[in-house]
Amino acid sequence: MRPYNPYHRNLGGYRIGPGSISPVIKYLLITNGIVYLLKMMSTIDLPEVFGLTPAKFYSEFPNYLFQPLTYMFLHASFLHIFFNMFALWMFGTEIEYHWKSRPFLKFYILCGLGGALLSLIFNPGLKYPIVGASGAIYGVLVAYWFMFPDRTLYIFFMFPMKVRWAIPLFGVLNFLISGPNVAHLAHLGGALVAFAYIKIDWRWKIIPSWFKSKRLKKKEAKREKNRQKAEEIMKRVDKILDKINEVGIENISKEDRKFLEDASHILSNKDNKTI
Repeated sequence: MRPYNPYHRNLGGYRIGPGSISPVIKYLLITNGIVYLLKMMSTIDLPEVFGLTPAKFYSEFPNYLFQPLTYMFLHASFLHIFFNMFALWMFGTEIEYHWKSRPFLKFYILCGLGGALLSLIFNPGLKYPIVGASGAIYGVLVAYWFMFPDRTLYIFFMFPMKVRWAIPLFGVLNFLISGPNVAHLAHLGGALVAFAYIKIDWRWKIIPSWFKSKRLKKKEAKREKNRQKAEEIMKRVDKILDKINEVGIENISKEDRKFLEDASHILSNKDNKTI
């Protein structure tokens, strides 16, 4: 699949189109490429150590706490890394442009961690390592599906299809035709995290919004309490002023005099904060 975009577009420093690349995408491509070369050259079985092996993760906890992060930078074969990185470049570049680099990187890592989490929860006895960025890539695909549903993709570089249909079709076909060694739970976990990440008020904004709402409610409650207190003070002030009109200020009690002085200070204080 490829996006229908036969020319380069310059968007805020990013060149969107064939041949374009954005900062985080570039670093991810380089990092994954270097790790793949190290895997090929190393005498150590890197997937055994840095791939996600649920059975080992639990049995030797917490020695392998790093695996849910490191597994997404390892790949089993050249085709595995090629297609993952191709999809990352093809779909991730424009997302990074719209979200900016740091939020996109956070999203990518969270989707990869989501894939690891689902695998750990539902396949805790798995004894062989899970490797690959596919969980994060599925998250990128879900984000692209939400952001550009009417964008046209060319399936096999020939058949045009809207993103809203092409990406779900790709997911279904990949599930049906892939072999038994494919970590479908990691794919699903990444996709679910992406779905939640986007639907929950875009990039978790609902969480700070919730705290902000709670703070506003507390402020409003305090303001209402102060308003009621101010009304009570004013009622008594009015009664004292009526008394002054009747008998003169020199004939009111010391208590009333003190209350008027205190009330003047309190009511002149901004937002009645000292009430």
